[in-house]
Amino acid sequence: MKTLTKEMQTAITPSMALELLKDGNKRFVNNLKINRNLLQQANETSDGQHPFAVILSCIDSRTSAELIFDQGLGDVFSVRIAGNIINEDILGSMEFACKVAGSKIIVVLGHTKCGAVKGACDHVEMGNLTALLTKIRPAVDDETTTKENRNSTNPAFVENVATINVKRTVKSIMERSPILKEMVESGEVGIVGGTHDLATGVVSFYSETIKMGK
Repeated sequence: MKTLTKEMQTAITPSMALELLKDGNKRFVNNLKINRNLLQQANETSDGQHPFAVILSCIDSRTSAELIFDQGLGDVFSVRIAGNIINEDILGSMEFACKVAGSKIIVVLGHTKCGAVKGACDHVEMGNLTALLTKIRPAVDDETTTKENRNSTNPAFVENVATINVKRTVKSIMERSPILKEMVESGEVGIVGGTHDLATGVVSFYSETIKMGK
């Protein structure tokens, strides 16, 4: 697998970028990982990087974006934070990835059985984690289909909240970053939300979140 160059990155469209990620996830699920010389990639990217995607995912140890999408060094910007939430620092990082470094797609990736989502469902308060979980709380409030057992003991409720949280984050990126909104609307960059199933490895993208501009 060749290391991405500026020319290769430029030739990738947002739609192509999404397909590259889908294909990579299929390889991961089927244990058909591409054989890469990572040391060679490290050398070839030492003077510059040209990732085609920026992926916001959770810090969960089982959700490494490079692994579940079968990507190598220099292929993706990986932003990781508990509950795959956003703040101004993450938005700034995404703006750098797309506007400055040329990435073609933004992915917000949640996952099943997310501990941060469970914490928000249970109204956990603990040190600095309290402030982080308040960013997930609106997704808990938006989940109105569950009338009883609205806590982490209810798996269906947790997964519903996780899905809502991803979709809210996609929407929030567009609302809070005029730079990224303009790039998405012009077709320069795409954006999509999805969920990684910890048990199967499968990433499912939410069709209603896919925005590829023109």
